[in-house]
Amino acid sequence: MPRIVGIDLPENKRVEIALTYIYGIGRPSARKILIKNNIDLNRHAKDLTEEEVAKIRSTIENEFAVEGNLRSEISMNIKRLIDSGTYRGTRHKRGLPVRGQRTHTNARTRKGPAIAIAGKKQTLAKK
Repeated sequence: MPRIVGIDLPENKRVEIALTYIYGIGRPSARKILIKNNIDLNRHAKDLTEEEVAKIRSTIENEFAVEGNLRSEISMNIKRLIDSGTYRGTRHKRGLPVRGQRTHTNARTRKGPAIAIAGKKQTLAKK
């Protein structure tokens, strides 16, 4: 089982797909890495030699921000927005959608489960 940047790549998947298990590497990045190192896109991860794994590892370490470094960079960017008091920062702070999505309906993923408002039926009955 090839291990790159602290992640065990699944052996039974193609290398192009297996590299996407690393945080910060998607399909286009995986394809660029493999083409740069002259590795066939259709080979499985279990068929890689140690030299090929070493080439992939060095390419990722030198050219990409992945895993812990990328996560800390993203969290620092969000913290910077919050500290500077920007609109995007306040949306992050409140846990609301940041990129202009509507919140009157939807946005449940970001806002969490709906909370029932207690006493709403009573106020309607009093009228």
